[in-house]
Amino acid sequence: MRTLIWTLVLLAAAVMAALLLNDHGGNVLILAQPWRIELSISLAIALLIVAFFVLHGVLRLVEWLARGPQRVRDWRGRRTQKRDVELLEKGWINALEGRYAQAEKDLGTLMSRTPSVPRKVLAGLSAARALHLLGEYARRDQTLAMAREGAASDVRLRQVVDTVTAEMLLDQNRALEALQLLEPLQDASSRFLHGTRLLLRAHHQLGHARQVHDITRLLSRRSAIEAPRAHRLICEATAQRLAEASEADWGALWGDLSSAERLDPLVALAGSEAQLRFGHPDESARILEAALNQELDDRLLRAYARCDADQARKRLGHAELWLKASPEHPGLLTALGQLCLAAELWGQGEHYLQRSLALRSDAHVHALLGNLQDALGRPESALLHWRQACEAADAEIPAIRHMLPAADVRDDPGYLSLDGVAAPPQPEPQSPAKRAEDLYFDSAPLPGVDMTQTSDRSLQR
Repeated sequence: MRTLIWTLVLLAAAVMAALLLNDHGGNVLILAQPWRIELSISLAIALLIVAFFVLHGVLRLVEWLARGPQRVRDWRGRRTQKRDVELLEKGWINALEGRYAQAEKDLGTLMSRTPSVPRKVLAGLSAARALHLLGEYARRDQTLAMAREGAASDVRLRQVVDTVTAEMLLDQNRALEALQLLEPLQDASSRFLHGTRLLLRAHHQLGHARQVHDITRLLSRRSAIEAPRAHRLICEATAQRLAEASEADWGALWGDLSSAERLDPLVALAGSEAQLRFGHPDESARILEAALNQELDDRLLRAYARCDADQARKRLGHAELWLKASPEHPGLLTALGQLCLAAELWGQGEHYLQRSLALRSDAHVHALLGNLQDALGRPESALLHWRQACEAADAEIPAIRHMLPAADVRDDPGYLSLDGVAAPPQPEPQSPAKRAEDLYFDSAPLPGVDMTQTSDRSLQR
């Protein structure tokens, strides 16, 4: 379309020039002694136009010849850039495919050949990532040092190097070193979200609860973290802070939480334990009751059941209300049984514990029943429940189903009979091999014991 328009414009200009020149039939006289040149005005104009284009062409040719060396340098640069891009793409493709050894080889070649500082840094970081995934940490650190040296004059490239280095250090749980690299990258607005996420990861590995809480809040406001993960991190950090908080700090910590966070089992458990530590059992019970109204969590139920007799009578009413909604909840039945034991309601407590035991075999229930039976003067039943508690706890203790034989004390010179007189020794006949074995083990010195100071020194002589 553009070509057609220009063609029409040129045709119109040619028609106008022909009309104008047709009406003006003058001549052009050029005097250059000893020559006299006379031309028509039409020919003179045509010659001027031709001379202009010829001169323009000559000047362009001169300029093209003058720029010959620069054109050669540009061609070489384009060829080098094409080779570098091909190596970079090949290295990245191999890295994405999991061929880390080949990727490191291609990227290392690019790093040693390219004159471009950004490509050298990118190749170094990519090669370091490949070496990191191969587990060659010494070579990785050397490659990172070369990339950092190449990016020393460029602030942005230096930030890229520090970010990648910190991420790989976090993979090795070297959070303190990563934190030293990440903290200078955070500005007041925290627009560097990837670096902020890495900073959260470093503080989480170091167990810095306050920083984890604040950074998670920031990322959550910017929708840069998944809501379930943010909730979990906030609850874990809050539980840790509540466990270490003083009574003066309680109000600020608890007031900063949302209603959903206060009802989280981890936070509710930490909050109730903190109130118990401050000497406020009623407030501790209210925190647990609010969380248990939403979900009957076994951890909360067990904490709710740990109280004295006065508190147990108060808490039984709430627990019985929950039982109406969940009559077959084993953890709730166990908590009710424990509360009844604390309130000295032995029969009702045994009833709840037996119902819980019918739903689930639990070491805690067996232990409570063992204590109850022992308190009621039933040692056989108590021993049975304690044994079952050990078995339910999956303790690595071999079960003994028969009574052990009585110890053989006939050869013990210090053993006294019922009348207070030493029992006469009654040795049994032994084979020579057995006797030699006994003498060997009996005469072996005990480690760390001076045998010259023992009572049987005369026998050894």
